[in-house]
Amino acid sequence: MICSRALRAVVVRVCALGALLLCGQAATADNLVGSDEGKFLLTAGFNDLDGAGGGGLVPLAFISGYGSSDSWGANAHFTDIQLKDFQLRAFGVAVGALDRVEVSYTRHEFDVTGTALDGLGVSQDIVGVKVKLLGNAVYGQDSWLPQLAVGAEYHKNEGIDNAAAVGLAGVVSPKQLGATSDHGTDYYIAATKIFLAQSIVVNAVLRATKANEFGLLGFGGDLKNTYSYKPEGTVAYLLTRHLAVGSEVRTRPHNLAVDDETTAYDVFLGWAPTKNLSLVAAYLNIGGVLGPATGVNRHQDGPYISIQAGF
Repeated sequence: MICSRALRAVVVRVCALGALLLCGQAATADNLVGSDEGKFLLTAGFNDLDGAGGGGLVPLAFISGYGSSDSWGANAHFTDIQLKDFQLRAFGVAVGALDRVEVSYTRHEFDVTGTALDGLGVSQDIVGVKVKLLGNAVYGQDSWLPQLAVGAEYHKNEGIDNAAAVGLAGVVSPKQLGATSDHGTDYYIAATKIFLAQSIVVNAVLRATKANEFGLLGFGGDLKNTYSYKPEGTVAYLLTRHLAVGSEVRTRPHNLAVDDETTAYDVFLGWAPTKNLSLVAAYLNIGGVLGPATGVNRHQDGPYISIQAGF
């Protein structure tokens, strides 16, 4: 009986010790919010202009956050873009689950800082969802198959502010500038491939859109009110594990007579000192904006700065 009790005591102590060790390992592997941060550095992407995991202008097939297929991740982001006659600020959050599904929210605040419309403001909200379909951009090195994902981004334009101050009294909606609607949804498919031996990332996107200037001038217009299927792309070179340089191109529709929308492109440098912080600096050119309405037909270009913090 005494031996039996002693044996049970030893077993209980061993089990307790094992449980403590397992808890210690779990605490080491996971961060304070339960994410394992199991993905490689930079493979969560940054946050693009619309809030999706991507570069600066174009989404990638990556899912936001560093959680693995058994975990989750999230980040908050802020972007400031200073163009010749306009300023755009974007901020929001993105959550990725099981390295399979991403949900994002982003707010755009757009101000005119030059031309005859100086002082005008526009804002919009964007809610996005992305689902990874198949492939793995990192581990699929022995396959030609890229990582594929599909996504949708719902935009709701919140209207035009301070129009009376620039001689446009009563103008409160992009529909008064010729847009068909103040809300709309973009749909896209993204294919992303990493060539580890060459340190190169290649990404191709096909987007179905009616958006005018990313939705800031509404959707559809007096020139066209059907979906346009526009290609986008990214090429990046991994200088180090923490640093990438690259370029993006985003073609866009021309739906409004008062706007001279053309292709947007950038050249960027992305830096991730840790999985919890990343920065993107870029030169961005979005072509003409409202040239026919303002008489100012120069390209709108300038610096793009974005910061993301998360896990």
